[in-house]
Amino acid sequence: MAEKPKVAFYWCASCGGCDETVVDLAEAVLDVVAAVDIVFWPVAMDFKRKDVEAMPDDAILATFVNGAIRTTEQEEMAHLLRRKSKLLLAFGSCSHLGGIPGLANLFDRESILQAVYCESPSTVNEEGVLPSVRHNDNGHSVELPGFYETVRTLGQVVDVDFYIPGCPPTARILRTALQTLLGGELPPKGTVLAPDYALCEECPRKDSKPVNLSISQFKRPQEVLIDEEKCLLTQGLLCMGPATRGGCEAPCVQGNMPCTGCCGPTSRVRDQGGKILSSLASLLESKEEGEIDQALATIPDPAGSFYRYGLPSSLLRRRKLPDSNLEPPKVR
Repeated sequence: MAEKPKVAFYWCASCGGCDETVVDLAEAVLDVVAAVDIVFWPVAMDFKRKDVEAMPDDAILATFVNGAIRTTEQEEMAHLLRRKSKLLLAFGSCSHLGGIPGLANLFDRESILQAVYCESPSTVNEEGVLPSVRHNDNGHSVELPGFYETVRTLGQVVDVDFYIPGCPPTARILRTALQTLLGGELPPKGTVLAPDYALCEECPRKDSKPVNLSISQFKRPQEVLIDEEKCLLTQGLLCMGPATRGGCEAPCVQGNMPCTGCCGPTSRVRDQGGKILSSLASLLESKEEGEIDQALATIPDPAGSFYRYGLPSSLLRRRKLPDSNLEPPKVR
């Protein structure tokens, strides 16, 4: 009997939702198990790093890595899995674009550690002790992963073959990606394994969007009673659909909430935040500077809204650091 192709899954800086997507395949996961041999998936099975290190290089057909790169351990695992895998896939928004963890690039490392270990309301840390990479106590030593200044995407650390978008990717997107990998002929390297059109194309409300749309102010979902039939932009809600790749079947919109942009931009867009800014600017009702400022002031968190999932992969990458010695690592 021919040996089944080997696949692996690994979790870096993320929430674990991408691993839930594998479970969300439901009974289709039985087809996956029948077709491949899962040789590394530490979140679900008892595998160790040494198991991967013992494998020959290129022994794994495809490894799905979810999560951004925040620590030295995550970078080490990314390089190890790249070496052991014929194909490496960035699985989900965090590894693809930087994801929610990438919003930490709006702050420096020191302020993050201070906020978490010294300043949070539930923390009692009178001595201000912060985590260190090495600690020795009474003859015993402990070593922790290093915490990088800048969050990076998987593709900024190692060579990536394909990308699977979404936060998390839908079961349909994952199933299609697996079928593509096992089907024989692969798409060009670097392909995002999802449709290359804007979400508005598959939005169930697209027919309700007027040809000439104008917005005087933006509203948050909790501030209005959302009409379940009308285009969310026409209701003044900040919907990222015009700047976001489709293929997810618009579950947020179907749940009566605006798209937040998790599938990232299409291939024709370099910067997702810049794209939605351009789109919204063209829709503003007023052309007077003061009124424009008032309209934009109704967006309380522009960075978190426009770059929620893609700050590390954007043209901005991060807020400028106060010390020139702490510049973010160069993209490799």
